[in-house]
Amino acid sequence: WLIMIKVIKKNEVIEISGHANYDEFGKDIVCASVSSIVMTTVNSILSIDDSSINYVDDGDKIIIKKLNDNDIVDKLLNTMILILKDLEKQYKKNIKVESEE
Repeated sequence: WLIMIKVIKKNEVIEISGHANYDEFGKDIVCASVSSIVMTTVNSILSIDDSSINYVDDGDKIIIKKLNDNDIVDKLLNTMILILKDLEKQYKKNIKVESEE
């Protein structure tokens, strides 16, 4: 069983959980990249329309739930997934991105 970051997109919900374990805490570039990508996307969406998503970070898991249709929000979320998939290509042992539509 590998410990890694898992990103699961299922319908209107994106769930991000786990730890990359690429390097020690504070030096893990995969974890830092995922955090940066996700938080930039979430903050961008909330600045455009703070009622378009529900965002929860409990420390172990981040859940982003799309609440309504918004073309810009859809593009931002899709771009986030594409960037995470690009990261997955480089760090297959540390991040897995799944889309269940």
